[in-house]
Amino acid sequence: MKIVLAYSGGLDTSVLCKWLKDTYSAEIICFAADIGQQEELNGLDKKAKATGASKIYIDDLRAEFARDFVFPMLRAGAVYESGYLLGTSIARPLIAKRQVEIAIKEKAQAIAHGATGKGNDQVRFELTAFALKPDIQIIAPWRIDAFQKEFTGRVAMLDYCRKHKIPVEASAKKPYSMDRNLLHISYEGGILEDAWNEPTEDIFKLSVSPEKAPNKPEYVEIDFVKGDAVAVNGKKLDPLGVMLALNELGGKHGVGRIDLVENRFVGMKSRGVYETPGGTILHRAREAVEQLTMDREVLHLRNGLIPQYAKLVYNGFWYAPEREMLQTAMDEAAAPVTGTARIKLFKGTASIVGRKAPKSLYDPHMASFEGNVGYDQKDATGFIRLNALRLRVRAKARGRK
Repeated sequence: MKIVLAYSGGLDTSVLCKWLKDTYSAEIICFAADIGQQEELNGLDKKAKATGASKIYIDDLRAEFARDFVFPMLRAGAVYESGYLLGTSIARPLIAKRQVEIAIKEKAQAIAHGATGKGNDQVRFELTAFALKPDIQIIAPWRIDAFQKEFTGRVAMLDYCRKHKIPVEASAKKPYSMDRNLLHISYEGGILEDAWNEPTEDIFKLSVSPEKAPNKPEYVEIDFVKGDAVAVNGKKLDPLGVMLALNELGGKHGVGRIDLVENRFVGMKSRGVYETPGGTILHRAREAVEQLTMDREVLHLRNGLIPQYAKLVYNGFWYAPEREMLQTAMDEAAAPVTGTARIKLFKGTASIVGRKAPKSLYDPHMASFEGNVGYDQKDATGFIRLNALRLRVRAKARGRK
């Protein structure tokens, strides 16, 4: 049997590489998607083979991730619940897509992942896999009785790693789970499971503490064309270049840290701590240009669709027809969003301080209190009376004069 394992080199997948090989007497082909983990990929080839893999694919998918996944989601303004910018959610369909492609190339009988039976990732991986290859066989060890008996939790997994000399970064003292990519880093589990515990400063990797950020603000200008960022401070960049530049700037100023308890698709609540420096800046900057360029009714309608779009991404329905339909609508809404935003970065904040657009719908002369260019204030009388008509009729029906 041949199995393609989604492999990160972390605790779960390090255990799985050996466990799957021994349990299924299988050839294990590991796959690691480079979507911005940086140093976490160092030594992965050697580690996977030492743990039992016959080969490993380490594919640089950063450009595809930024262009075909992050940027379309940003155009849609997607935010899940209390401010989650969907950094982990949007990475899963790309990882699963490439995993299926490798399985087809290698003529593997199955794919496997280390997502727990309690989380969202199992759904995201498998919905994508089935959407792209309906007859795919999926092995999810966390839902297998034999695996659950052997590994009752992370402590048991750490013991297994020690026994088999598998090096891992997690420890019994600091056993939280971390997931990193170009858009963000997420931290869950372990010491963070108590929702009263403040995350310790040592867990953060992408950003400095806002208290330790520079005492002088920094300004950044971001150019947009049809809802996509195309330049930072006048320098033209592709989506990957934009993300790299803004991650560095945002991290320097402590931008993009959030701590929230969210509702998982499987039914439970979970606490997550996130760092999304570049994505936070991009989200605010795009909003600034939208304020000038997007028609009021289109903006309101688009904003009403954002929760549904975000839920589809969060729940793993990237390749579902309803997400694709909504994407078309979101892209149409974003078509006029061309212009420049100026953002002030200071002590953990990314504040809009300026915006301009070549085809702005904002007319300062019309809006000004100092004149009436293009607007007759007397027109408001009839406008108000017409909008009040049903209210007056209702009031009279209730006996009011």
